[in-house]
Amino acid sequence: MNHSHSASYAAAGVDIEAGYKGVQLMKEHVRRTFIPGVVSDLGGFGGLFAPDLSGMKKPVLVSGTDGVGTKQRIAQLLDRHDTVGIDCVAMCVNDVICCGAKPLFFLDYIAIGKNIPEKVAELVSGVAEGCVRAGCALIGGETAEHPGTMAADDYDLAGFTVGVVDEEKILDPKRMRAGDVILALPSSGVHSNGFSLVRKVFDVERADLHRFIPELGRELGEALLEPTCIYVKPVLALIDQAEVHGLSHITGGGFYENIPRSIPAGLGAKIEKSAVRVLPVFRAIQEAGSIPERDMFNTFNMGVGMTAVVPAHQADKAIAVLRQSGVEAYPIGEIAVSDEPIVLC
Repeated sequence: MNHSHSASYAAAGVDIEAGYKGVQLMKEHVRRTFIPGVVSDLGGFGGLFAPDLSGMKKPVLVSGTDGVGTKQRIAQLLDRHDTVGIDCVAMCVNDVICCGAKPLFFLDYIAIGKNIPEKVAELVSGVAEGCVRAGCALIGGETAEHPGTMAADDYDLAGFTVGVVDEEKILDPKRMRAGDVILALPSSGVHSNGFSLVRKVFDVERADLHRFIPELGRELGEALLEPTCIYVKPVLALIDQAEVHGLSHITGGGFYENIPRSIPAGLGAKIEKSAVRVLPVFRAIQEAGSIPERDMFNTFNMGVGMTAVVPAHQADKAIAVLRQSGVEAYPIGEIAVSDEPIVLC
């Protein structure tokens, strides 16, 4: 039992005992993520991890950090907090795998107006689920109560991950050639970007988020809260079994900002818009907000959570490998000699 208590601190709005209870409630979720290499349990000043570097000639650490953004406002309005943690993990681990790295561990940070232990544990349960899906360990985190600076029901969730890749296996865009095929890895929905526009379009503060939307086949809030896909295991399988020249995680900035990030100068992506399997939720967003098509492709993933560039002769093999991992990838374009980093036609 922890005997720490400060009546003065509690009077100022910070309940340190609630923090201790939150840690106890989240431990069962955290332990689900433990993989070989985890050295420490929760409660220490640092998370310890001993990576297995056997077989690597020159290990390189790769880190990534991100948050959930204003998607978490949807969770707050619905009072459902067990999925945004998946988004938090996804936004980080999906970035580091674009280098070819395997995520090793994750840490989260929760700033909250009032520390309600059950709510914090619910948030962490989502983070833990994301880590399980990514195959990495949740080895630590921090919950900070911010009375007076945040509303009692408000919170902000962020985190970071560290992965590792052998230097010779880092994905190098210089290997990319004209004629390479661009494969789309489908998204599950809006993922965790563009929600400032989404919230405006649907006026979520006043909207009925429980309203059933026939074209979505579900309630509006449920569709918007759909967690981000975590591509770690399928992509690592792809890298292991096929030749991959580049990966792009389609986040904020959509196609126009993210796909060019993995393409070297002198080459560009030629995307066939008609080939993109746009999800119904994006049609609903576009219609509700009268948003121009280019802005849609420059803000959202449009149904493509990640792209992979592979040699043309490897495209069928790559699609088959991804299918074995449960991802129905398909071609949406090719790499071409171009002064334009990306063209949608």
